[in-house]
Amino acid sequence: MSTAEADNQKQGNTIIDERGSFAVTSPFPGPLANLLRSIKKLPARVALSGDVVPLKGEKQFDSCTLNLIFMMSVELVKLASESLRETISSERKVIKESNYCVSGVLSASNLGCTSRSENLQELLDGNEQYVVYKFNLSSCMYIDSNGGTHEVDLKDIEASKVDPLSPFSSSLIDGINQSEVRRRALVLFCIAYLNRNAKDAFMFSVDGRGFDVLGKVLGPVMNDGSREYQWKEFRFTFKEAVRDVESFCQQLVEMEEEALKTVSSFSGIG
Repeated sequence: MSTAEADNQKQGNTIIDERGSFAVTSPFPGPLANLLRSIKKLPARVALSGDVVPLKGEKQFDSCTLNLIFMMSVELVKLASESLRETISSERKVIKESNYCVSGVLSASNLGCTSRSENLQELLDGNEQYVVYKFNLSSCMYIDSNGGTHEVDLKDIEASKVDPLSPFSSSLIDGINQSEVRRRALVLFCIAYLNRNAKDAFMFSVDGRGFDVLGKVLGPVMNDGSREYQWKEFRFTFKEAVRDVESFCQQLVEMEEEALKTVSSFSGIG
């Protein structure tokens, strides 16, 4: 994250007292945000603690490092800027060369065909001066959607890799949720793969190994014998991990075709 020299007071506070906190949000655009608000559901999140130290002489910048940097020295601005330009350029190339299925999903999103890194374009276009600090992680706590906390081993974090869908995850989620056809397919997934008769469904999260769906399904039987619909989170795992946005969309199409055949055979239509 970046802050301009104009924020001198914040920099002064950091010098006086090194303790602090910040939040990195993952936006839930469009109808999903409204749904989460209405059912008062918080998404899974991560709490990090560690030390903020000046970045000195590092020559390599990966996407994780860029996301954890929030101030920059003049000597390192050029290196970081070049790395960011390369990242934005490569992600734009992915979108430009994507097939009809991918472009159809991304273009349906209110975010348009943009990647996460493009939000940092203003850093390249602006004239502000920056100083760089790096966040050295000392502990990590995963907080699930039910509020349960789970400590994450730092060795697992060091060994982890950036998910291939992360630059486009918000656009993918919103593009699917903005499409009535895609959302009907999510309903079919709940019926065909989980045997849950969903009334409605939204894409909740996506990654290289699968995706999570919020489905509106019948809850348990009440004391008076009645049942009410409630939103429940379901996980769908791919047979094989996907390597990019195109293979993710291809997997979705294959699942849609398979689910349609299954539901048709149940109903006797096929």
